[in-house]
Amino acid sequence: MFTGLIQGVGRLAARTMTAGDARLQVDVGTLPFHDVQLGESIAINGVCLTVVTYDTHGFEADASNETLALTTLGSLPLGAALNLERAMRVDERLGGHLVAGHVDGVGRVRCIEPDARAQRWTFAAPTELLRYIAKKGSICVDGVSLTVNAVDPEGFDVTLIPHTIAHTAFARIVQDDKVNLEVDLVARYVERLLQGRENS
Repeated sequence: MFTGLIQGVGRLAARTMTAGDARLQVDVGTLPFHDVQLGESIAINGVCLTVVTYDTHGFEADASNETLALTTLGSLPLGAALNLERAMRVDERLGGHLVAGHVDGVGRVRCIEPDARAQRWTFAAPTELLRYIAKKGSICVDGVSLTVNAVDPEGFDVTLIPHTIAHTAFARIVQDDKVNLEVDLVARYVERLLQGRENS
């Protein structure tokens, strides 16, 4: 599990395609990395992947066909900035919201507008995900835990404070860029429970 609080910004150093899937090489940049373990989970732009090899500068992780099809990791250009978060420990404070690192779909940046010292970002979201997105609820965008300001028939908007912009890859994202979306786990479980009640 993750919190959606980004711990460092790295970059995509290489992507090697092999028999349809890919091995990603990630430079960790500002991510604290001295105690990394082989096999641990790291969220890359919100996608939970497993460290299969590493050195002092970065790590490699395999991305399956499913991951490449449902996220932006197969299309990001080399050198792209990446939001990185290591899996949370059970004794850590949960500062964002519970994030699984299982991306539900790909959205798109519709608009970026100044809002005092902050910025208001509007995203297009797949229609099938909109029923899980609620005003003042939580959503994970490229691995970042954010609060939804409003929802419309095409998507939603959030506010990014200066700290978030400065310490995440959002500083390098522009209008029309694609982003990974993970809806709130609670919404998915509530839907599943209600379906079970209807079927009983």
